[in-house]
Amino acid sequence: MTFDLRAALTLEQLEINLFRGRTPPRERGRIFGGQVIAQALMAAYGTVEDRLCHSLHGYFMRPGDPSVPIIFDVDRSRDGRSFATRRVVAIQHGQQIFNLAASFHVPEAGAEHQAPMPATGAPETYPQASELRAENVALMPDGQSAFYNYIPVEWRFVDPPIPAEDDPAPARQRAWFRLREPLSEDPRLHQAALAYCSDVALIGAAIRPHRRSHAARPQTASLDHAMWFHRPVDANQWHLYEMQSPSASGARGFNLGAIYSQAGALVANAAQEDLIRFAPDPPKGV
Repeated sequence: MTFDLRAALTLEQLEINLFRGRTPPRERGRIFGGQVIAQALMAAYGTVEDRLCHSLHGYFMRPGDPSVPIIFDVDRSRDGRSFATRRVVAIQHGQQIFNLAASFHVPEAGAEHQAPMPATGAPETYPQASELRAENVALMPDGQSAFYNYIPVEWRFVDPPIPAEDDPAPARQRAWFRLREPLSEDPRLHQAALAYCSDVALIGAAIRPHRRSHAARPQTASLDHAMWFHRPVDANQWHLYEMQSPSASGARGFNLGAIYSQAGALVANAAQEDLIRFAPDPPKGV
């Protein structure tokens, strides 16, 4: 069963600053963090007019329960002439599971520059997640292979998300992605969809250098997530996600991402810290 992103991004307004979001059916597991980020952004957009998000910062506090709705409580922190700020608290079972701060900006012209897009082949020249080598899939965390078939995003990895034993494993990976089913032209939906996509594979950059030194699969969880939107987004089209991890320590991995349109425009950047716990390696010998 594939996740219905359009349904997930359609929130029910309960009160002037209160919204309800649902998780499309899934057999098991917790709510994917990217879904909560995207829905929280759409809740904030329910209180903002004539402005687009330029940055968001969120913290994950508890795992989400996919069997019950999420309530999003929006605080209208500030409405200025150029910028508006919102805070969103996501609640389940009477407890906060996620909170978000987002800033919105009236469209405005200004100076422009950007880092160049890394050189890669065309998206179609790389395998889909479902076509990765068996040794890559075998090393994925439990359920991750099925997860790539469930999400509404087609991923084609320039660098495998989990390197095989004979592959080099720098703290960097690249992948092309696009939505499987197109969204309407609403720019708010495309930003929310990009936020969803940005959480799919970013943790992999911090895991890659350490996979071969540990026999067990890691326990992982996103701790926080930030995004900056630089240019218009069309999530229906291919985008290149360049991910790297400058540091890992204290059972946490830090990851940075740059998202480019296929035409080479840097449309967004992302940053995330994740929990990464490897079980102790079994003792050698008898």
